[in-house]
Amino acid sequence: MSEKIYSKVYELPTGHASKDVTKGCIVLEGGALRGVYVSGVLDALMEKGINFETTIGVSAGALNGFNYVAGQIGRSARASLKYRHDKRYMGIKAFKQNHGVFGFDFLIKDYNEIEPIDFDSFNDPARRFVAVASNLHTGKPAYFERGKCKNIMAAIRASASMPYVTRPVVMSGVPYLDGGCTNKIPYRWALDQGYDKVVIVRSRPETYRKKESSKRSMKMAERFYRDYPEFAQALGQSNDNYNRQCEEILDLKGQGKVFVISPSVPITVSHVERDMEKLGKLYNLGYDDTIRNLWTLHDYLES
Repeated sequence: MSEKIYSKVYELPTGHASKDVTKGCIVLEGGALRGVYVSGVLDALMEKGINFETTIGVSAGALNGFNYVAGQIGRSARASLKYRHDKRYMGIKAFKQNHGVFGFDFLIKDYNEIEPIDFDSFNDPARRFVAVASNLHTGKPAYFERGKCKNIMAAIRASASMPYVTRPVVMSGVPYLDGGCTNKIPYRWALDQGYDKVVIVRSRPETYRKKESSKRSMKMAERFYRDYPEFAQALGQSNDNYNRQCEEILDLKGQGKVFVISPSVPITVSHVERDMEKLGKLYNLGYDDTIRNLWTLHDYLES
């Protein structure tokens, strides 16, 4: 078995989720290739018939959410665990074609020829899908909802376009980048929309915190995005905002207002991890963590 694919990739679950719709909103954190943890969580949920009426995702979370709403079990995981070392996905060819680390042309177009997306399910009006991107003009998050924005695929691409290494995605004359620059975990959107049941899927353990924003990070953002001062300020302060979100999520969880699924062990997988076995283990961790928390999740949803 080639080391360039996960050794058990052909054992990943397959099939299609049921048409049953679960009340509530699921919030998906990003994290580039750490998103395979979220893929494992979503596959377990789909197998158990838990298909939330609303899905909101940031960056890799938006890509995962795309497959989740389409109801295709294992599709998101197979893309990463089988094609991580494909140059169309990540490498020189991807960079030349997409001006960034990840090959969105491959993920959104070429991969669709390998494993076609179920657009009928994805576009089902019974379910909402929202991708979060960052508006470079305002420095604020933008929420693009399928059916309400002109091009949801462009919005997903913008949501997952990492700063510094990716060219902004322009929609209606406005440049956008990774939603995580301004809102890494958009649980507040779900609460503001009035959802009583909000499930947050993290790609880091609940105890994880980022380093505090530094003067160096602020200056780098200001220099690189000098034409977008509001965005530069938000980007430079994104670590501090993330840490505040983590603390608020713990508080909301303690009050029973949200349910959190997060890695049960420390994560050593990098944004662009090359070790396919580590990625495969991370996927399995997401799947197993979800199965282990299934009864408490049911209690939360039914309370």
